[in-house]
Amino acid sequence: MFLIIFIIKLAIIFILCCFDCDWFKFLPIILPVILSIAFLTVYERKVLSAMQRRRGPNVIGLFGFLQAFADGVKLILKETIIPSSSNYIIFLLAPILIFTLSLFGWALIPFSNNVVIVDIDLGVIMVLAISSLSVYGVIMSGWASNSKYALFGALRSSAQMISYEVSIGLLIMPVILLSNTTNLTGIVYAQKEMYHAFPFFYIIYIVFYLYIGRN
Repeated sequence: MFLIIFIIKLAIIFILCCFDCDWFKFLPIILPVILSIAFLTVYERKVLSAMQRRRGPNVIGLFGFLQAFADGVKLILKETIIPSSSNYIIFLLAPILIFTLSLFGWALIPFSNNVVIVDIDLGVIMVLAISSLSVYGVIMSGWASNSKYALFGALRSSAQMISYEVSIGLLIMPVILLSNTTNLTGIVYAQKEMYHAFPFFYIIYIVFYLYIGRN
């Protein structure tokens, strides 16, 4: 029953996002996103090492910034360890699902006037729906491992993710009311006269704090 509900939700989101979609624009957008995340991770490690007065990644490449590629190669070449008593199909599907959903949300973000892969009227609702589906990946990984400790950890993480989703959804409501639309492109156009960052600075601060705590 759990998998049937998840598959139905995923199918509905996929069908809705296929309307007015130009998938040829997906690759030029998603590759810079993946590379920026990799280099930002290296930058975060260097900042944390400087704060803790220790050496960070400084060997591979200039100032160690090619450490991201070395970590990617190491991750690909590492041995895949699957618990013997686990449901290995769902156990392998869970991280793939989380990674795919995290990239799928970028298809709804408008980068410029004509650069948006999926432009639908319920863009904000769709972003929240896609991000909330990551909860299924966490629960699937904990349940498929066939360990009660992993299941307890997955339930705790999923409860935390759901609580943050509720808070973020409520904080986005003033932006929707001020823009009078849930279309992400329309929200951008609604800020021609004044950025929403000025009247809603406290909301931006709270959302930033919530996402730090969530991740």
